[in-house]
Amino acid sequence: MTAVDVSIVTSGHDVADARLHREVAALARAGLRVEVLGLGDAAAGPPEATVRTWPRRGGVGRARLALALPWRAAAPVVVTLDPDAAVGAHLLRALRRLRRRPVRVVADVHEDYRLLLRDRAWARGRRRLAGDAWAWAGERAARRADLTVVADDPLLPDAPRRVVLRNLPDPAMLPGPSEPDAAPRAVYVGDLRRSRGLFAMLEAVAAAPGWRLDLVGPIAADDRPEAERRMAAADLAGRVRWFDRLPPRRAWEHARGAWVGLLLLEPTPAFRRAMPSKLYEYLACGLPVLATPLERVAALLDETGAGVTVTSAEEAAGRLARWADGDAELARLRTAARAAGDAFTGGADAFVAACAALVADARRGGRIPRSG
Repeated sequence: MTAVDVSIVTSGHDVADARLHREVAALARAGLRVEVLGLGDAAAGPPEATVRTWPRRGGVGRARLALALPWRAAAPVVVTLDPDAAVGAHLLRALRRLRRRPVRVVADVHEDYRLLLRDRAWARGRRRLAGDAWAWAGERAARRADLTVVADDPLLPDAPRRVVLRNLPDPAMLPGPSEPDAAPRAVYVGDLRRSRGLFAMLEAVAAAPGWRLDLVGPIAADDRPEAERRMAAADLAGRVRWFDRLPPRRAWEHARGAWVGLLLLEPTPAFRRAMPSKLYEYLACGLPVLATPLERVAALLDETGAGVTVTSAEEAAGRLARWADGDAELARLRTAARAAGDAFTGGADAFVAACAALVADARRGGRIPRSG
């Protein structure tokens, strides 16, 4: 039987999630043995970990899974990726203390859950109230965890034991800079929905002759019928490829040869001051970025000179058309993106060190859970 050091549990994330893969890779490089309990296809999980998966559930089913998964964890340190799983791990820790079988809990808070709910079409009426309640409970559990990990400085600044783990790329998961294809191609990697620019991207490419678009990521159920109809329309047929969800290393292979990375997010409450991880990943791949003017995104592109912002799909289409005609601006942006890419990678040392210290502390404090 092999001891597991860290269990990462998630009731809402697919095991192909990029942040999850980066965390596992960083822990594994430090010699820690990791397991992942999550959703989706186990084969898409981090190759460095043992992966177990369950079917995706909604409503009460997800709540039950969130409370149950921490109990299935085999390690003395449990990392949670969702507010409801944080609640489940908090209960586990309390009951384990009574039984003198210590477990340490790490709550990874990488989004403002309550703001994110405002961006979800399903979060209305009673479902919105239930979502707010879970988000509040999850934030409270995260503050009381042995370690609170946040993706950005504004998240839970009052947590007493807090480490910032930014959504910076792991170069080992990316193809790096490459020469652009002969024909112009844009790429987007990540979850797809209207608020994340799905239809703005399709509209822009439809109005930019000669351009192709690779979309890599799952399309939200509410938007999928319209997206499929739009991609099959005469002005886009054969020009858009959709690859659904892929593990990070395979997903980012589609950046190889692309001319530009798209980031046309809407200014929703959740995104207005966000710093999307794909911005850094585009730069690490040497891709110039075409983005909407979200506050921090615009500031970084202005600082690095690695991209431009547009306020509409029509304006994005105009920019793409100019670049396809040989406008020298794109070459300048590409040079700046390649120069900026190395500045925004790594940064997991504090997270890994804190987890390793918790593993050692838990093992000194009592019986070591083991996997089968």
